[in-house]
Amino acid sequence: MKISVAQLWVQDQEEALAFWTEKVGFEVRKDVTMPELGNFRWLTVGPPEQEDIAVVLMAIPGEPIIDKATQAQIRDLAAKGFAGTVFLTTEDCRADYERLVARGVEFTEAPEERPYGIDAGFRDPSGNAIRLTQVTWALSA
Repeated sequence: MKISVAQLWVQDQEEALAFWTEKVGFEVRKDVTMPELGNFRWLTVGPPEQEDIAVVLMAIPGEPIIDKATQAQIRDLAAKGFAGTVFLTTEDCRADYERLVARGVEFTEAPEERPYGIDAGFRDPSGNAIRLTQVTWALSA
């Protein structure tokens, strides 16, 4: 078995798509609308150099799938950065930080030396936490 897709809850799929493609530099993997499922949109993006993995930019569904109270809780958790995290690795955290800042990505944490490498953090427009890490120490046992 392999992981192929991870999911982030997003407030607005168009806004999320623009962020991930125009600012982060990912490419669209799938963008399919299914009328038979109430116009459900399956929207995935991923890094150009890693074709076997994608991130679903999942719109927070409403009723009857999720009641309004639960929908509000998901929106709240995403906005606070607690509904999902994507961990990106890079060969040069500081260079990618500068490149992303130039594209308009607002970082919550600038690159900083950590015991495992150089790490920075930013959020997507929905509030999801994104980590950008240059790993210099083996994280696996």
